[in-house]
Amino acid sequence: MAVSTNTKRTALYDEHVAAGGRMVPFAGFELPVQYSGLVPEHTAVRTKAGLSDVSHMGEIFVQGPRALDFVQRVSCNDHSKMVAGRAQYTGLMYPEGTFVDDVLVHKMGDEEFMLVVNAVNLDKDFAYLSELADGEDGVLVENRSDDYAQIALQGPVAPEILQSLTDTDLSEIKYYRFVEGSVSSCKAIIARTGYTGEDGFELYVTPSDAPKIWRELLAAGAPHGLIPAGLGARDTLRLEAGMSLYGNEIDETTTPLEAGLGWIVKLKKGDFIGRDVLERQKEEGVERKLVAFEMVDRGIARHGFPVRLTDGGEQVGAVTSGTQLPTVGKAMGLAYVPTESSELGQELLIEIRGREARAKVASWPFYSRKKK
Repeated sequence: MAVSTNTKRTALYDEHVAAGGRMVPFAGFELPVQYSGLVPEHTAVRTKAGLSDVSHMGEIFVQGPRALDFVQRVSCNDHSKMVAGRAQYTGLMYPEGTFVDDVLVHKMGDEEFMLVVNAVNLDKDFAYLSELADGEDGVLVENRSDDYAQIALQGPVAPEILQSLTDTDLSEIKYYRFVEGSVSSCKAIIARTGYTGEDGFELYVTPSDAPKIWRELLAAGAPHGLIPAGLGARDTLRLEAGMSLYGNEIDETTTPLEAGLGWIVKLKKGDFIGRDVLERQKEEGVERKLVAFEMVDRGIARHGFPVRLTDGGEQVGAVTSGTQLPTVGKAMGLAYVPTESSELGQELLIEIRGREARAKVASWPFYSRKKK
């Protein structure tokens, strides 16, 4: 795959090349899709640990005396009870109740929030938030994405590996919490978050420190089976774990209730952008739903493949994500279908390269790690 001259490189580009990473364009960056192979990288994260460069993600800060009010207005989740050091998943909303983006909100302090956004949406998100904040007293929106590199260390032995390189007691950092500390003697935000379904951490560091931290993590983790993991493995990991991907499961045409993300919609918190639409959907129900499916016939259903209910019938939906999942050993995926056809066991017909293959609505997530 040719790489455009307009793509950016993260601070870890040379590390990926040295490790044999196969570089591809993604969200405006050159990133490794794989190193040793998708399956071994996926398996390493599930059984030991994997290290990934996610520096392409964006960091937008909202500051000021009215920062909380602003975040509450643009987000469908309720952040009023967050304490400093807490992270929360949410959606930035359009007035239509659809996604501008899905983001992680980190409360840095009483008047400061860090919003971690998808790389493909960074410019759009920043413009949208800046426009909403324009003329508002007590709110400052800043794009500080160039100030950070982001490294994801994920897997069952991730805490043991990271603990060897930090004085921070990682056992004190609970899920969706973070602290400001150091890794490899470098300043870092250490967050117990991730996009794989496994325990692990996301480290926010300065770009100049990123290569050193990357190399020392790999060295410390090598005896434990740590290997670098590319975009391919991250996609199969998140799909198994039931995590949506912007541009596939969610976008500017989908609402959280359609996407099975009703748990992030907090209508009781008061008014927010898109609330009236979501309240109406909750009362009246949605016409379509995101469902999981398992292939019955041979074949792998990919993004965009048509979904029908009867042989030769009209298209009623489309696959959003689909592949062979390494941990569960089955061809599975996600698709939007009419709500009345979303029950478990419902037969679906998915067009795969000109032929219709049978699938059935299945339970999701496909994989859940065992809690210690």
